[in-house]
Amino acid sequence: MAKTLISETLTPHRQAQKTGLNPIVIIGALFFIFGFITWLNSVLIPYLRIACELNNFEAYLVAFAFYIAYLVMAIPSGWVLKSTGFKKGMSVGLFIMAAGALIFIPAAITRTYGLFLLGLFVQGTGLAVLQTASNPYIVIIGPRESAARRISIMGICNKIAGAIAPIALGSITLKGADELIKRLKTTGAAQKAIELNALAHRVILPYILIIIVLVVLGVLIFFSSLPEINTDHEDETVALANTHKTSIFQFPHLLLGVLTLFLYVGVEVMAGDTIISYGASQGIALATAKFFTTCTLVSMIVGYIIGIICIPRFIAQDKALKTSAVLGVLFSVAALFSHGYVSVMFIALLGLANSLMWPAIWPLAIADLGRFTKKGSSLMIMAIAGGAIIPLLYGRLVDVLNAQRAYWILLPCYLFIGYYATWGSKIRRRAL
Repeated sequence: MAKTLISETLTPHRQAQKTGLNPIVIIGALFFIFGFITWLNSVLIPYLRIACELNNFEAYLVAFAFYIAYLVMAIPSGWVLKSTGFKKGMSVGLFIMAAGALIFIPAAITRTYGLFLLGLFVQGTGLAVLQTASNPYIVIIGPRESAARRISIMGICNKIAGAIAPIALGSITLKGADELIKRLKTTGAAQKAIELNALAHRVILPYILIIIVLVVLGVLIFFSSLPEINTDHEDETVALANTHKTSIFQFPHLLLGVLTLFLYVGVEVMAGDTIISYGASQGIALATAKFFTTCTLVSMIVGYIIGIICIPRFIAQDKALKTSAVLGVLFSVAALFSHGYVSVMFIALLGLANSLMWPAIWPLAIADLGRFTKKGSSLMIMAIAGGAIIPLLYGRLVDVLNAQRAYWILLPCYLFIGYYATWGSKIRRRAL
């Protein structure tokens, strides 16, 4: 295996103690970067719908192309990490993301939707590698009991970037969009093509800057002092319990955790990526609606801060997940039975409900996997494909029903998350 282990005999927590806070800072920077890239989709959906003349279902292929890469590439990502180790694997992920951003330039020049989707898929591939490495790393680098708190810190880095991203890109790509939509209804075919080509070209400069940042960060990570973590090491209790385990599929709490994460990512992406279009459907101008994703992410940041303060000191990870699921149901119902800014506000508040789910699901799902941790992590990363499937189903429901009634899809997702928090995550205790 082409990686350097600090010690075959040190536990991951003791390895982390030898490195101080530096790894946390580095991983925090990574979470910032892939938060920024991920939440650009909330602007790309309405932007490409205009520029490439799409319906709702076609527009939500943006989320599908991006998140389906996690399903397709998660297992290969595990192979990459087995060969490169965590640190070099993170660099590889950043370089792949830069390649995906590069594809946006010819896509914009030719206004070809297929190329945009290809670029998004490649970016998703890079993020699959990056997240397969970084998520278990931040769990393993310290005590399991406080893993949700560390992931919450990473979540704040991620969501601060996500709050900035739609405003930054939206101020460029959606500038004057409401007036442009009105003009396109009355202009001839030739003038319409000129207007749409100019709109498509707006993404070129932002993505050139993104490419530069990704490449520079990839080089810095490659030459950094970030330590390797030996996930093949098991403490005596876990090793004894796993003696007769030969397959990752022998961990029911993990498999249920994968499904839970699939549903969670789906509802999280919907709360952030659909809210701009939903606001527009409620008669709110795009000039205002472009800020709504930031509202969702700010509410997530508030939730992460609550998690840092309260987990595990005042509330356990499974109870935090249970509370989040209940809030998700309540806010979804409120959004369905209200209108205008009030309804949009409840969709934004789903960010608060969702905030503690990722930090709670990960440690619950990969607990006691020992030498199966990398494979378990790959399955968990595959579950991020929920961000591809569920928003796409929502987009189809919007075309068939309407943007508000389509949000009924949220309820069964939150109910299952509540089941996992209450019973599903505890199945491992009976199985050990």
